[in-house]
Amino acid sequence: MARPVGRAAQGQDAREGQTNTARWEYLGVGCFSTFVGFAGGGMIAVLIAKIVGALSRCASEPETGAPCNWFTYAVFGALIGAVVVPLVSIWFFRRGRSRARHNERG
Repeated sequence: MARPVGRAAQGQDAREGQTNTARWEYLGVGCFSTFVGFAGGGMIAVLIAKIVGALSRCASEPETGAPCNWFTYAVFGALIGAVVVPLVSIWFFRRGRSRARHNERG
């Protein structure tokens, strides 16, 4: 197999000398955003439970003010957040890298 000549050869040599850190960067972004999505999704879901409880005139707990069925809302919200936030984060991360790579080419 013939080796590329000119600019193609220079680009190939530059790539061979670099380490592939993309996998670890995606893992870092995904893991961090999973925790953020879990906490954020749970809190947003409890706010929704508070609104639904107020609209349905469900009595809150007198000691804490927690809405009716708040735990169910929190669990489902946290699970949805733990899936959606990392997906969106990695999607934006990949899109930004793709745009940067296309801008380098010209």
